[in-house]
Amino acid sequence: MSTQIEEILVQDVMMNCDSFPVVSDKELLRETIIEMCNFGLGIACIVNTNNQLKGVFTDGDIRRLILKLQKPIAALFVDDVKDYCTKIYASIKPDTSLKRAILLMEELNIWDLPVVDNENNLKGLLHLHPALKKLLGI
Repeated sequence: MSTQIEEILVQDVMMNCDSFPVVSDKELLRETIIEMCNFGLGIACIVNTNNQLKGVFTDGDIRRLILKLQKPIAALFVDDVKDYCTKIYASIKPDTSLKRAILLMEELNIWDLPVVDNENNLKGLLHLHPALKKLLGI
């Protein structure tokens, strides 16, 4: 028996917090980029000491930062990631339908959506590839 697309929830396919970069809002930019490389994802979720999501930092942020500031990369590396992360970002709740989440990702032209609870605690990450695999049954 196949699952109807409307029955699949974000929590059914989201990545757990140990499967993607989650870094402290006190972390250096260099360490954040290293974490992104280690996980092979173009996003890091920035959290405070209570695990509340404070922002996201993406590959696109890195490119825009280098072009905008035009300061030596070594000088950027020692800055705090919180100074450069995107603080106004889209997020989604775990009990949201996967279909609705993918439509939002399409509308915003993004690959990833942080998954948070009602108190903005980070619960996971919805990445487009696993979501599509679930929908396609592969």
